[in-house]
Amino acid sequence: MTLNNISLSIPNPNKILKANHNLLFSSSASSFPCNLKLPSLTASVPTHLHPLSDSTDESFVKNLEGFEFSDQITNGLPNLQSNGFYQIPNGLANLQKILNGSREIPNGESVRTRRIFIEDPAWIPYSLIKDLDKKAKKVAKSEAQEVGRKKYNLLMRRQIKAETEAWQKMVEEYREIEREMCENKLGHHLPFVKKLFLGWFEPLRAAIAKEQRVLQSKNRKTALMPFMDMLTADKMAVIAMHKMMATVMGAHGREDRAVPVTYAALQIGAAIEQEVRIHGFLEKTKSQKTVAPTEEGFCKDAETLRKRLKSLIKKQKIRAVQKLVEDEEIKPWGRDIQAKLGSRLIQLLIETAYVQAPVDQSADSPPDIHPAFSHTFIRLSPWKKNSQRSGVILPDPLLLAGLHGTARHTVIPYMPMLVPPKKWKRYDKGGYFFLPSYLMRTHGSRPQQDAVKNTAADQMQKIYEALDTLGNTKWRINKRVLSVMERIWAGGGNTGGLVDRKDVPIPERPESEDDTEIKKWKWSVRGAKRVNRELHGQRCDTELKLSVARQMKDEDGFYYPHNIDFRGRAYPMHSHLNHLNSDICRGVLEFAEGRPLGNSGLRWLKIHLANLYGDGVEKLSYEGRLAFVENHLENIRDSADNPLHGNQWWLTAEDPFQCLAACINLSEALTSSAPHNVISHLPIHQDGSCNGLQHYAALGRDSFGAVAVNLVAGEKPADVYSEIAARVHDIMKRDSNKDPATNPNAILAKALIGQVDRKLVKQTVMTSVYGVTFVGARQQIKRKLQEKGQITDDTLLFKASCYAAKVTMAALEELFDAARGIMGWLGYCAKVIASQNQPVRWTTPIGLPIVQPYFKPKMLQIKTSLQVLSLKQDGTTVEIKKQRTAFPPNFVHSLDGSHMMMTAVACRDAGLCFAGVHDSFWTHACDVDRMNRILREKFVELYSIPILENLLESFQKAYPELTFPPLPERGDFDLQEVIDSPYFFN
Repeated sequence: MTLNNISLSIPNPNKILKANHNLLFSSSASSFPCNLKLPSLTASVPTHLHPLSDSTDESFVKNLEGFEFSDQITNGLPNLQSNGFYQIPNGLANLQKILNGSREIPNGESVRTRRIFIEDPAWIPYSLIKDLDKKAKKVAKSEAQEVGRKKYNLLMRRQIKAETEAWQKMVEEYREIEREMCENKLGHHLPFVKKLFLGWFEPLRAAIAKEQRVLQSKNRKTALMPFMDMLTADKMAVIAMHKMMATVMGAHGREDRAVPVTYAALQIGAAIEQEVRIHGFLEKTKSQKTVAPTEEGFCKDAETLRKRLKSLIKKQKIRAVQKLVEDEEIKPWGRDIQAKLGSRLIQLLIETAYVQAPVDQSADSPPDIHPAFSHTFIRLSPWKKNSQRSGVILPDPLLLAGLHGTARHTVIPYMPMLVPPKKWKRYDKGGYFFLPSYLMRTHGSRPQQDAVKNTAADQMQKIYEALDTLGNTKWRINKRVLSVMERIWAGGGNTGGLVDRKDVPIPERPESEDDTEIKKWKWSVRGAKRVNRELHGQRCDTELKLSVARQMKDEDGFYYPHNIDFRGRAYPMHSHLNHLNSDICRGVLEFAEGRPLGNSGLRWLKIHLANLYGDGVEKLSYEGRLAFVENHLENIRDSADNPLHGNQWWLTAEDPFQCLAACINLSEALTSSAPHNVISHLPIHQDGSCNGLQHYAALGRDSFGAVAVNLVAGEKPADVYSEIAARVHDIMKRDSNKDPATNPNAILAKALIGQVDRKLVKQTVMTSVYGVTFVGARQQIKRKLQEKGQITDDTLLFKASCYAAKVTMAALEELFDAARGIMGWLGYCAKVIASQNQPVRWTTPIGLPIVQPYFKPKMLQIKTSLQVLSLKQDGTTVEIKKQRTAFPPNFVHSLDGSHMMMTAVACRDAGLCFAGVHDSFWTHACDVDRMNRILREKFVELYSIPILENLLESFQKAYPELTFPPLPERGDFDLQEVIDSPYFFN
């Protein structure tokens, strides 16, 4: 018999549970490991071993009786004495006795330094070892689950607090600042907007409290009385201040930042209603008559119930908390109540909020104090004939002067979630735990809401699963990219796509009194002010994005609950920092889960970087893109190591911050000794090639269109934009050779022929399948021509834009004749239905009911304390033209939404991390090949359904008395070719 020395030391019982399979056993072909070594308490004493006879087998098994070996190991050795010795159990002592040549240890003897050696235990039953291994794994898994459960519980508490106490937290902050100012005179250290809010808070709170008392004391009931009392005065004050400032920040269309009263009132009223809904369980009045509690009593009641809420949360009774809220849920107020309440709060804000000019005047002069807001009537659209005067709120110029820093102090209720969102179960159940969440963004369309609510849950199941899949994708902040972005922003922006933090200078009035010069100066002043308004809006937007990134950067991860628009396209419910937004957002977001690159992942990371660099590189073959990256490795490493003080190659990319993130990840891989093992958190994008036309080509089985949009394999990606640009250039070249006397377009063609490229026509081509009109195409091309700057005369620019739009749309009709045929058929069907005063309805292939929400509006007059407001509401008469023109693009959007959702669920089932941006699908680099296969299979599966036949059948069934045109002719394109097309999504 071969001897194998196996050392056994006695571990600390408190650590024994962590002695997992890798520590206990090394793999061997025999039934017992040839080297068992547990952690030793002290230095071991070597012992000489002698061979055991085969007869020891039987006696060993007998000596094991009475000693539950696996239980002792699992539960730890008992009887740790005060001197550090361990009391040896009888079974273990018996085990030691059978060891030939080793020192015998009497029962109960304490051991510190001895080690017990077992010779050749190959005959120990394998079932015993397997049981021990199983128990160790089970304990380790249980420990990990317990740690994860505690962490989840902590995050859940934070999430619920963030959803339910955002405004209360702001109230407490103002009160704390007030105390600090009284004690330490800290006011001059506050940011501009904080000083404003602090100065407005107490007077507005007092005015609202007085209003509540007055309404309560009136003998006759008023429409506002119950609603004005549903929140404390301080919370109403905070909501009114913040929402009013948010509307002013968003009003960058006018120089004076005038905000329509109707819009501001509805925003404030809706925010109040939302807060009341969240804290509906705090309202516990039992009588039918609504009587406002006193401020003190209200706070005590709220505190008692808040403690109850926290207690339930700690006990993990989240459903009980939600049930409590649902039980106390109130009926929707309606826009009239929102408008009345919002208007009254705006009126109180106007009466109590002031701004003061900087102290640069003599001490004897009175302080220069202005009302922060004023109410007046102006023409919002003076260029329109018979435009009526509308009530607006005008912010004081002193307020506007410090508005640039306001965004970071704005309360954002719908933040990214710290835990996975609530699963969708019905129209109003899913997403956030307590913030109002709705499956579909219907914008008040009652027919669409009813259609979704009345649909069976099993029919909606695929939509629920897809939204849950998107919501369960865990994200985190890329801190390295955020750091670079923050430094650029602190330095004034105007780099890497970040907006310039300085305004453009306003031109000075010329000394000449020439009318032409004065007119030209006025136009330039108007243009500069327009640009500054746009810059301000972009700065506010950037501040909001960075503010969210700062708040989330130290989190291990976060989630975006998703819902859909009425066409079935998915969107994150948080609107500022998400992956649907600009390069700034996408650059700082990455998957929280990292996966090794692997062999294919490294290749896809390089292709992804080339795609992000753009400038035509993304239109090369995959080999061409890989060669581009190989030729720029030094630039890539320099960008990763020294982004701001190196050669800044990444800033030349079309998507600079995403390119920087890819440079960092690729540099890490290339400097590693094992590049394929480097962990990557970067989402790799696979984008459709003019996706709308891809759907039309599949619908019509159009072989010619399929080649143009990469449904068919090719050596390199087909570029439909370049193809259209070439056709436009050919048409203009022919026109330029004609006689200008008989063909006025000849002059325009000569002016444009050198400016035609894919960028000029790209947006028009993209939107052509979504119903872009001639006017829309003209405006798109005009903007591109303005960017080029070669045509400075406004009249010539307008005429050239009209001509270029006409030629571009003609080229599109030539290339995509089949798509135009389907668009025409869809539009005609919509016209037939709308002529019966019915909206167009259809059901997507995955079961989502859709109703087009285009009705002629009717005006509802609401008398408020500030003015009479006119609220738009959907009428009962459909807009025939809108129903007709919107149906083709809406129908295609519903199909690309279906494709994305089908892909999302399939990727989830395959174990992939997935994110979707309409026609752009994202996953880890190592999983791109699998995702590519899945999305192609799902596209073929989608269009293997007789979609147009089913649509026509549903129309005929719903409107049997109407006559619909026959289906358009279709080609013979084989959908299976999509499976092998490498550039279908690329």
